[in-house]
Amino acid sequence: MDAMSRIERTLAEALAWAEAPGGPPRLAEAMHYAVFPRGARIRPRLALSVAYACGDDNPALADAAAASIELLHCASLVHDDLPCFDNAGMRRGKPSVHRAFGEQLAVLSGDALIVLAFQAIARAATANPERLPALLLIVGNSVGVPKGIVAGQAWECEPQVDLAEYQQEKTGALFAAATMAGAAACGAEAAPWRSLGEHLGEAYQVADDLRDATCDAEELGKPVGQDKAHGRPSAVTQFGVAGAVKRLEALAAGAVASIPPCPGSAVLQSLILQESKRLMPKKLAQHAA
Repeated sequence: MDAMSRIERTLAEALAWAEAPGGPPRLAEAMHYAVFPRGARIRPRLALSVAYACGDDNPALADAAAASIELLHCASLVHDDLPCFDNAGMRRGKPSVHRAFGEQLAVLSGDALIVLAFQAIARAATANPERLPALLLIVGNSVGVPKGIVAGQAWECEPQVDLAEYQQEKTGALFAAATMAGAAACGAEAAPWRSLGEHLGEAYQVADDLRDATCDAEELGKPVGQDKAHGRPSAVTQFGVAGAVKRLEALAAGAVASIPPCPGSAVLQSLILQESKRLMPKKLAQHAA
């Protein structure tokens, strides 16, 4: 089974718990709406790529780890779109969760998706329970404080912020969790995989800043110009478009260089280079070409 099929199957199985009889049906519907239809699934694909490179000796646990990262990502999008933050009306080409279900269910569905991420890992760890503590700590650190996505979002409420730190926490934390969780699910040491995730996370955030500044809403399926409108830290604001492009290229090269020795390193390098090219906004890539 290919990686995307594994991810979609595991996410569907996780959401089935929310949809079980006896629970609030509209909450379950809002959670499903937040996760499906799929986005690019970049983070869980990265987790499975690392798991494969490390031997993938427990596919069920690797699948659950990958799905947990995506559930956290989807939860962060639900909360990020709320009126108290971005007040975004569209996400992935459809109304955002709070527009479709109301603010109360949007808050609750985001909260429930965070909890569901940990439930998914716990249920899958029966064959290798000794791997559970490391996985729970990796995932917990990626969403909480002081360096998780919650902390990253909170920096937007501070009068001053370091751009690199902001990006590493708001975006890089889940990428680092993806690479580390992919390794930990296979019983490999997780720490050496942090640098790869951090490089890719910052690269993705720089690319997102470029798309926000240079693309249109129809192309992205969500509002653009949000960084400028909300006064948020941005690579484009700090470096300009050309400087942000150079930063993205440097981060991609650094990501490839940071891959730890492993049986599947060559395949992983190729995948990262392909993903790096995809991240560059089309009009900028065409201009460079």
